[in-house]
Amino acid sequence: MISPIDATLQLLQFDTGNTAFMLLATSLVMLMTPGLAFFYGGLVGRKNVLTIMIQSFVSMAIVTILWFAVGYSLCFSGDTFGIIGNLDKAFLNGVNPGDVFTGNGQIPEMVFIVYQMMFAIITPALITGAFTNRVDFKAYLIFLVAWMFLVYFPFVHMIWGGGILAQWGVLDFAGGIAVHTIAGFAALASVLFVGPRVIKEKGPHSIPLVALGTGLLWFGWYGFNAGSELAVDTITVLAFINTDLAASVAGATWLALAWILEKKPKFVGFLTGAVAGLATITPAAGFVTPGASMIIGFIAGIVCYFAIGFKDRMKWDDALDVWGVHGIGGALGTICLGIFATTTINAGGANGLIAGNFVFFGVQFLAVVIAAAWAFIFTYVMLFIINKITPVRVTDVVESSLDEGQLGEVAYLSDEGEI
Repeated sequence: MISPIDATLQLLQFDTGNTAFMLLATSLVMLMTPGLAFFYGGLVGRKNVLTIMIQSFVSMAIVTILWFAVGYSLCFSGDTFGIIGNLDKAFLNGVNPGDVFTGNGQIPEMVFIVYQMMFAIITPALITGAFTNRVDFKAYLIFLVAWMFLVYFPFVHMIWGGGILAQWGVLDFAGGIAVHTIAGFAALASVLFVGPRVIKEKGPHSIPLVALGTGLLWFGWYGFNAGSELAVDTITVLAFINTDLAASVAGATWLALAWILEKKPKFVGFLTGAVAGLATITPAAGFVTPGASMIIGFIAGIVCYFAIGFKDRMKWDDALDVWGVHGIGGALGTICLGIFATTTINAGGANGLIAGNFVFFGVQFLAVVIAAAWAFIFTYVMLFIINKITPVRVTDVVESSLDEGQLGEVAYLSDEGEI
């Protein structure tokens, strides 16, 4: 047992203000996963609410276990061919409460571990919006575990764990590649594998739930982006304001587009646009000026809006537009970082294309291509193999009322006890 004196000495190793801030940021990022569950839950039909929500919530449990067992070690311990770490810190072997995170020397390593764990939890949950109403829960659990090992852990290591993309000079402030691009293109692969829904829903069953989910996501995103500085300084403030500006501009842009092209100012459109802005600014939040973040938000609102239109013309049944919002948003934000980055705002970043750095723009673009291709191919092959073990897609009968068929529960009961 650690004595009070030893505990005090350990505490003095840390910056208590930064440590407290990072615990708060971690809590904010954790809140994003329930927020995502509400966001997705409101967008689906009444008979499929619980199935989409449990997929987000169960990620909190399964990924936490995986992260403790091997995930953190594979991402942030050692290096194997620049692609994955090793198992030196499996089950947090050798990590003690008093250990300082060597990345900045100001917070406990355990705080960094749980902060990164929250990123790991929400990333696979993002994918579920694409194949809503179609995937068997047992197959999803297998997919969740396999996808973490084959896609998420390698890319976190490659970008944030000292792997090959980091060695190339690729920057990703808070997860444009490591979260949104890989999740979005995995979503596209899953949509193409499972095929379209047999029963198409008429629209969101609860726009207020979508609004609640968006509010929680937007709120949590401050921890997601500003917290990625891992300390409280000028870059933290920069990431915070850039996050808000990009989301606001993207939401307003989407609203205007819908008003012009669809003749109505759609509330769901505004909410979707705001999330697109949040996803797009994520990789650039700590590396660009507030003015650039507004331009990025404007571009995000336009590009993601028309990406969804393209998806519809291609008849890809990405039910909740994961590819168009997160895949395209994350990729677009990473490329925009290659354009707008400037060391005058963050000396630890890089100069982008506007500042004459063609090489940095090139590596950012190449990293997006690699991430999109890797996530798409591995996800498609993974689903093909899982389908040989257990059917990935539910039957048409179960699809008509997924909550009752898969979970034996329903979200809404009438006075007569029926849905």
